[in-house]
Amino acid sequence: MEKVSSLYKSMSKEILFQKADHYEVSLCQRLNRMGYYRAIRLFFKAVSRLGDGVFWYSLALCMPFFLGFKEGLAAVAHITVTALICVAIYSQLKNRLVRQRPFISFKDIQAHTAPLDLYSFPSGHTMNAVNFAILFSWFYPPLLPLAVTFAILVALSRVILGMHYPTDVLVGTLLGATIAYVSLKLAPQGMFISFI
Repeated sequence: MEKVSSLYKSMSKEILFQKADHYEVSLCQRLNRMGYYRAIRLFFKAVSRLGDGVFWYSLALCMPFFLGFKEGLAAVAHITVTALICVAIYSQLKNRLVRQRPFISFKDIQAHTAPLDLYSFPSGHTMNAVNFAILFSWFYPPLLPLAVTFAILVALSRVILGMHYPTDVLVGTLLGATIAYVSLKLAPQGMFISFI
């Protein structure tokens, strides 16, 4: 009985994603075609690559200079904890929901970069980018325009490069924002402020 229930759940997920994939494929194709232009492809590959962590690590290194050593370190520690939560959540969801990436499901969508894994739902890059953009902007408001603009470019890059569907990015955005919001609701000054 348990095996039948598990099979039913697996088939339900597959059917749900197949329907969603077909609704989204035309938008995916249009955005993915932008990657045929070399300059656009290289730009969004660079954005996506920086979104792997380099951009955010660079901001983290600057926080002690922006806020002072102790406050900056406390802010970075808070952001690091939420980043680890993001990674744990999207890894679990990807492995359980197993939605294939657009370039795997549709031949006319090209992978303009190498995937980190096979599955696309939700977008981990977007989830982390939104979480980081909110938190860096909260702890040091002058970073808001830079962090938000970069997070939007990361989200867009994932569809243009053929790695994600728009709903992957949308759900990644919602999850990243929720994690950042809850962390700030619980500790508006940062979860490590009492150690300063």
